[in-house]
Amino acid sequence: MHYRTLGKTGLSVSVLGFGGSSLGGAFRQTDDAEAIRTVHVALDLGINFIDVSPYYGATRAEAVLGRALRGIARDRYVLATKIGQYGQGEFDFSAERVTRSLDESCERLGVDYVDLLQCHDIEFADLDQIVDETLPALVRLREAGRIGHVGITGLPLKVFTEVISRTPPGMVETILSFCRYELNDAALGDLVPWLAERHVGVINAAPTGMGLLTERGVPDWHPAPPLMIETCRKAVDFCRAQGEDIVKLAVQFSIGHPGIASTLVGTANPDNIRKNIAYAMAPVDYPLMAEVLRILAPVHNHNFTRGRPENRDTVIDSAQ
Repeated sequence: MHYRTLGKTGLSVSVLGFGGSSLGGAFRQTDDAEAIRTVHVALDLGINFIDVSPYYGATRAEAVLGRALRGIARDRYVLATKIGQYGQGEFDFSAERVTRSLDESCERLGVDYVDLLQCHDIEFADLDQIVDETLPALVRLREAGRIGHVGITGLPLKVFTEVISRTPPGMVETILSFCRYELNDAALGDLVPWLAERHVGVINAAPTGMGLLTERGVPDWHPAPPLMIETCRKAVDFCRAQGEDIVKLAVQFSIGHPGIASTLVGTANPDNIRKNIAYAMAPVDYPLMAEVLRILAPVHNHNFTRGRPENRDTVIDSAQ
């Protein structure tokens, strides 16, 4: 496993990180015992960065992860969780709720310290509140030694520049972006230099686009428009015809950007995490990747967005 430094935090994180949404059954019904084994396999094979949230599985993911981490030396993993989102459409970014949320997460996780605490999906928030109330509350927790570092997460890229431009240097130390640095959409890459200038560490998630670049395909709730789904399916089919799993290329592409510290993959299956780690360490078939990128060119950087109207990215898609 390779490791990179996460911005100016000083944290050395594995280029492939463990996304905890799967522990809460976000994509399929899961078995907690199998999920716990998956976490152990990830740690044994070199993954040291784990990201979770109380929102995943209505606190189930944090509870399962806490069971998995029992007896594991605290210096073997870098732990990130989130505040602000607690149920479908349930958001509370108030200072009071932030502090209580951290206490609840620590109890479920079996820890008294979280390395990184992040505002979850801020596109659904009033950004004035994030800037004026939520982030100052997280800074107070950081100053009190309850957490190590402060971050923000979201789907639209514009929320990152909006919030970071309005806060003092060092207040926001990391961003977590998903579905914006993958084979079909690499728009996050254009933002990385701007973030680096401000010493903000970058975490990427969902290298397969939440199922777009997989044999199984997208779940029913997926927001991608038909053109994106159809074009990604062509790339999946092409890789299969070559005897390759497109997930391998997807993982390799996402971890290939040197300005992205870690890319999160989510699974509650031990064999799948072994495969993802093997993919990350395997040589890249650059001719195959070039052909897949050519197939995906018609939807390159096409996107989908969400959140409050003022927080949404401009949608780029010829079908809309």
